[in-house]
Amino acid sequence: MQGVRPGLGVRQGRAGRTANPYTARGSQPLIEAAHPRRTATRKANVLAGRLSRGGSGPCYTLVTDDGREYAMHGTDKGTFATGAWVRVTTAPAADGVDCGPGIPVSILKMSPVG
Repeated sequence: MQGVRPGLGVRQGRAGRTANPYTARGSQPLIEAAHPRRTATRKANVLAGRLSRGGSGPCYTLVTDDGREYAMHGTDKGTFATGAWVRVTTAPAADGVDCGPGIPVSILKMSPVG
């Protein structure tokens, strides 16, 4: 075939199985897929995790599953127990507010999970 690179044809694998023409022995794809896999999109300003510092605010500390710690500030957001799982919609941190160690953010909305 003209214009086709060698090695892109169907190869016979072990025990007569047909090898995948898009990869060479499980390595990088030789041909990019026309439709890449769709992945779940996540909003950058929505966090979920466990509160390592709860209470009635205005400062809370959230630790996400990947171990990131957030120093969150928000007035009148409710009372949450330390250890509670929450979902938080955030905004950039307000100037002059220090809620301790962690990535500083402001709380727009916080609700319990589960």
